[in-house]
Amino acid sequence: MSEPTEKDPAAARLARLDAEAERGGGEARIARQHREGKLTARERIARLLDPESFVELDRFKTHRGTDFGMHLQRIPGDGVVTGHGLVDGRPVFVFAQDFTVFGGSLSGAFAEKICKVMDLAVEVGAPVIGLYDSGGARIQEGVASLAGYAEIFLRQTLASGVVPQISVIMGPCAGGAVYGPAVTDFLFMVRGTGALFTSGPELVQAATGEVVDREALGGAAVHAERSGLAHFALEGEEATLDAVRELLGYLPARGGAEPPALPPADDPARLVPALRSIVPADLAEPYDVVEAIRAVVDGGQLLEVARDFARNVVVGLARLDGRPVGVVANQPAVLGGALDGDAAIKAARFVRCCDAFGLPVVTLVDVPGFLPGTAQEWGGLARHGAKLLYAFAEATVPKVTLVTRRAYGGAYAVMASKHLRADVNLAFPAAEIAVLPPEGAVSIIFRKELAAAADPAAERVRLAAEYRERYANPYQAAELGHVDQVIRPEETRRRIIQALALLRTKRRPGLVRRHGNIPL
Repeated sequence: MSEPTEKDPAAARLARLDAEAERGGGEARIARQHREGKLTARERIARLLDPESFVELDRFKTHRGTDFGMHLQRIPGDGVVTGHGLVDGRPVFVFAQDFTVFGGSLSGAFAEKICKVMDLAVEVGAPVIGLYDSGGARIQEGVASLAGYAEIFLRQTLASGVVPQISVIMGPCAGGAVYGPAVTDFLFMVRGTGALFTSGPELVQAATGEVVDREALGGAAVHAERSGLAHFALEGEEATLDAVRELLGYLPARGGAEPPALPPADDPARLVPALRSIVPADLAEPYDVVEAIRAVVDGGQLLEVARDFARNVVVGLARLDGRPVGVVANQPAVLGGALDGDAAIKAARFVRCCDAFGLPVVTLVDVPGFLPGTAQEWGGLARHGAKLLYAFAEATVPKVTLVTRRAYGGAYAVMASKHLRADVNLAFPAAEIAVLPPEGAVSIIFRKELAAAADPAAERVRLAAEYRERYANPYQAAELGHVDQVIRPEETRRRIIQALALLRTKRRPGLVRRHGNIPL
């Protein structure tokens, strides 16, 4: 193609606008972005998508503001880069806020660009990825910018459960802007640069007198460990964007589509003798359930979700026989695996996400009960526990449950029991399924006998052993049909894969959208 000349004014104009769009806010602001350890919007998209696959939309769109001299500052693209491309050859839609242009502030035109790609994503049936780096609403546009946020929120809500939505907080995300990422299915934050809060440090100090910096108020560590808002918090933008690509590899393009399967690289009939040593016979001995999960799934690969929040329950994505599954497991290494309010919310949110996008759920149960205490009761433990039982009961995807050691009381019921429509329920031979641990049960049932015994401690041990033999084992549950099979630990992988293969043709609702994925 010949270079544009004065004799080709149309080509020259296109070249000029292209160059302006590529420059964004200019070299000085791009250099500042790099000094802060941040990529530009276009660099982020290039890192996220397959090479040369990005197709930009609304490249030349600009704001319509005229007040406060805004008519003198019209930059093609207006602070957000939008379009579509490929990740591992699969279509995705993306928008990336450009902090070099007006601090990434949102205008009416800016919002229209995002709404367009979201509407297209729903029509086409492809994931939406939002890369956030913005100072907030563009003050010069007043209510138009606020209306823009609300239009985006509406689309994020209506798209929930229809297409996967991923938010990546790579810079500031403040004020009303925070609610959009909070609605989406998965939220990533870059440690050190990503920050999310409804009220900034200055406003907090003015309103409450509390002095707090940006990182302590709404940094990645806060939302990954304390609020539970961030599902992933990683060091550096490159690692974060690579993790987004990894996550997309487990998700279908849309609700109702098959999750992406890979050619099996691990023997589906492989025995797992290591489980006998990983899961101790002594019920009081803790162990890391992540080690048990990795021993069972394909290639030992588990993508933990919300790893640093409510660590007494583990949720994550893995593959079994090449097919993606969601995994939920009690974590005996933390609080003995007991459920508390945060763990119930974390697991419920994940189960609903799996159900919305057709991912089977495999649940590993080793739970002594719900965490006791006034803090939990006053904090709404019953309300949060109900969210978990509701999520499991409502889910229509294939559900396979394995009791490895303990399943006591109400926690047995809510952890994907047969009574909540789990399809296949398995248990190890040493599993205990009972209202209470045997020692606690006999202390109540035989209170008078123990008080009169010559050696109460020895009598309690004898009675507990008898109770365990008669009631606290998987065989009574198996006799009643509440457990389908009692299996040896080394058979775990083979049995779960067999169950999932059987359930692959399980009838599901005909609607593309089962339900939204409300941020519980």
